Amino acid sequence: MPRERGGCWLLPALLLLPPLCAPGLAISVAAEDAKEQIEQLVSQESGKSGESNKINIELQEIVFVIQSQSNSFHSKRAEDLERNILKQAEELGKELPRVLLIHQMDRHDGAWTILPLMQDFSASYGRNSSWIFFCEEDTRIQIVKLLETLRRFDKSKEWFLGKALYDEESTIIHHYAFAENPTVFKFPDFAAGWALSIPLVNKLANRLKSEPLKSDFTIDLKHEIALYIWKKGNGPHLTPVPEFCTDDLNSYKAVHCATMFSNFLPVCGDPVKKEDIFVAVKTCRKFHRDRIPIVKQTWEGEAALVEYYSDYAETSIPTIDLGVPNTERGHCGKTFAILERFLNHSSSKTPWLVIVDDDTLISIFRLRKLLSCYDPNEPVFLGERYGYGLGTGGYSYITGGGGVLPSSCIKKKMYGGWFSAEKQSKNYLLVNASVTAMMLLMIWSLECVSVV
Repeated sequence: MPRERGGCWLLPALLLLPPLCAPGLAISVAAEDAKEQIEQLVSQESGKSGESNKINIELQEIVFVIQSQSNSFHSKRAEDLERNILKQAEELGKELPRVLLIHQMDRHDGAWTILPLMQDFSASYGRNSSWIFFCEEDTRIQIVKLLETLRRFDKSKEWFLGKALYDEESTIIHHYAFAENPTVFKFPDFAAGWALSIPLVNKLANRLKSEPLKSDFTIDLKHEIALYIWKKGNGPHLTPVPEFCTDDLNSYKAVHCATMFSNFLPVCGDPVKKEDIFVAVKTCRKFHRDRIPIVKQTWEGEAALVEYYSDYAETSIPTIDLGVPNTERGHCGKTFAILERFLNHSSSKTPWLVIVDDDTLISIFRLRKLLSCYDPNEPVFLGERYGYGLGTGGYSYITGGGGVLPSSCIKKKMYGGWFSAEKQSKNYLLVNASVTAMMLLMIWSLECVSVV
């Protein structure tokens, strides 16, 4: 599990969400705090000729990039943050900074992986900006404090700034990198925000022109970006910035933070009914005795509709034989058989399908809260987003270990011929619910409980 610099265990950053049931509240708190700081700054600097112009120029040199998603729930969160940034900026001068939303830059395949955007960033902002500041839709930013923080760093040099995470021990998700001492390599906590100086952005853009991205899979983006920037020791390490925080807005530490994050579960209304969630558990005969009892002893009782799908029918569980043999690698056949059964045999009124493995632990109670934030009439998959061959004609997909949640709208699209392996990533909003579903819901694969 990643640890914060200094030896303190970090809760997974994916657990730290603001009170999404009242999005305006968290933002208004940040805005009021920022306003007070601004008023104090203006008061302190009154009489110092040209100082306010210096602040404005510095603000104009920052390009804010929100790592947003196109789903209506997530896009609204990102737009709220954009308005908050601009509102704070108005207190500092007439002109406003540039704020970009990643989901609006979808002309790039895999824009969410950031690196494919570097050439555009360099071309558009390489001469008139100093910093690209990235943040998640639920990051809260104190503009004045952020300006104070960035002033400490020489903008003419290559800087990679963020809140430092590291692996306490080598992990499979990071391909056992730095196995002898994994703590030496730091990567940023996206929730706290992270920044690249323009000289570094320009250097990365030039490198991408001559060396296209080669990685087949995108699994843990923050670690992979840090590796790419580090370039086997020929590029900069991440520089830890203590003002980039994931502390709660109400924490006593917040006064020292340029960024913050909240740790509330998203609740956007009444939890969905148990009967509105159909749970499909994938298993096979050899795990009927080892894994299924754990599911039954833990979360099965919270679900109203559960079926177990296997390569062998066993009435004592019971399991349903889908006629698909078990394979050591790849379970697409079983997944498609489950989808077909859901389409043809389940109640047409069931809004949500949840597909999990037999070694996945899930809180149905928290899932019901989470799903109150999403519209099942939108074509959407919830889960932890991975990528394959992005930038070279590849696609994004949801990894199965943490659970896959397609909405009922999938039925209409499947019947319309939309659902195929080739079309899946283009016709569905693949929502990266790793910030909301995988860790937040305590959906953990027993094989990788130490992995964020």
